[in-house]
Amino acid sequence: MSLEVASRLDKQMLIDGEWVDADDRTDVSYPYDGSTVGSVPVASAEQVNEAIEAADRAYQESTLSAYERYELLTAAADRLEERADEVANVVTSEQGKPLSESRTEVDRAVQTLRLSGEEAKRMFGEYVPMDGQKGFAKDHCFTQREPLGVVAAITPFNFPLNLMVHKVGPALAAGNAVVGKPASNTPLSSIVLFECLAEAAEEVDAPDGLVNVVTGSGSTVGDAILDHEAVEAISFTGSTDVGKYLANNSGMKELTLELGGNDPTIVWDDTDIEQAAEQLVGGACSNAGQVCNSVERVLVHETVEEELVDALVDAAESLTVGDPTDDETDVASMVDDDQFQTVVDLFEATVEQGATVEYGGNYGGDLGERVFEPTVLSGVTPEMPAASEEVFGPLVPVIPVSDFDEAIEEANNTNYGLEAGLFTQDIDRGKRAADEIDAGGVNINTVSGFRADHMPYGGFKDSGVGKEGIKYALDHFSREKLVGFHQGFNA
Repeated sequence: MSLEVASRLDKQMLIDGEWVDADDRTDVSYPYDGSTVGSVPVASAEQVNEAIEAADRAYQESTLSAYERYELLTAAADRLEERADEVANVVTSEQGKPLSESRTEVDRAVQTLRLSGEEAKRMFGEYVPMDGQKGFAKDHCFTQREPLGVVAAITPFNFPLNLMVHKVGPALAAGNAVVGKPASNTPLSSIVLFECLAEAAEEVDAPDGLVNVVTGSGSTVGDAILDHEAVEAISFTGSTDVGKYLANNSGMKELTLELGGNDPTIVWDDTDIEQAAEQLVGGACSNAGQVCNSVERVLVHETVEEELVDALVDAAESLTVGDPTDDETDVASMVDDDQFQTVVDLFEATVEQGATVEYGGNYGGDLGERVFEPTVLSGVTPEMPAASEEVFGPLVPVIPVSDFDEAIEEANNTNYGLEAGLFTQDIDRGKRAADEIDAGGVNINTVSGFRADHMPYGGFKDSGVGKEGIKYALDHFSREKLVGFHQGFNA
């Protein structure tokens, strides 16, 4: 399949119901060969402020009911679904992932919008009996949830469509207005999403400015968002360094931070090694390893290390590497030169420190620009770069452990705590992993990379704060108010 849709996409920003340009523009490149596939405006701080103020006005003016918010999000899902093939091409053209993965991302985004629409109808409170405390009468008290106001959604390059939906969908479902800011190297698919949202907003007669999207430098847009008092919440997915900057400078704004990971998956000697290996390689190499909860470290019982390494090699050999527009491709290019070079440097440093390349280790050249083939590494120790740092590339480092105590210790031997996996047939071992691994999610008999769009998702430690997943994100984008009805007075 060709990249016809991405031959040239020159997009604009959406501010207060109008598609607008800026004084400067920046090109968007196709990672596989470096060609230009489009361009977007570089927003000024003034334009970001205009978008925020438009969102604030729209929030104040909006009278959309819960059902109308459901209709808005459902209509946006319908429009995105109608454009699914086009949008999948856009995702591949700017991000470089295989077209098969882009189609999956579009499908997930459609589902996330629909799930968000359904959740708009479920902002339930609860009855609070006052006579549960001594000395209080049986007065009628209950809670109700209310929107915050303006929500800023800042997204990374690796899932440029669905991660924006994960923020914008629940924010709108809760009754907020939104300002989206996609990653500078993958803004096109987010803009297409906002085209669908703008059409849906017009259909339900929402006020102009309820949905806005600005593009440009992270520092300019991010600082403007931090500085503006009308922004009540920021949902950010990206690096831990930027997340800490937002946390240190956001004041009283509500923050959801989905940051980095160095996610372990443990393989024990009582599991099906071949099936585990297939999931491990898939979990490490999906999106060329550019996934926050991808398999970054494989901790294996030493008695089955050799068997697992052989199975990992077989699984890696079965993957097709190359052109992302080929339907047969499993692993394609990384998003840009910086990300590619980071993986190269971590790989080379790990090999220099004694790791053995069991399979792969080739990159660039005839494989294609920014392509790094799936690579299985044995002889890895916990302090080596491929094990101790977030690689964000298709490396599979294997670390042997002698017992389960060591496995748990090594799983927790990181500043991150996003997700973890464990392959075992022992329920007590699984329960122990669930209790003792310090991560936001522990998956038994699958890899750390497991994620469904409606589940709570978010890590501990340097992996962030708060949860995504529609229902759980909606809690961050709304506030709880207590309403009490007490005994009245006769005139």
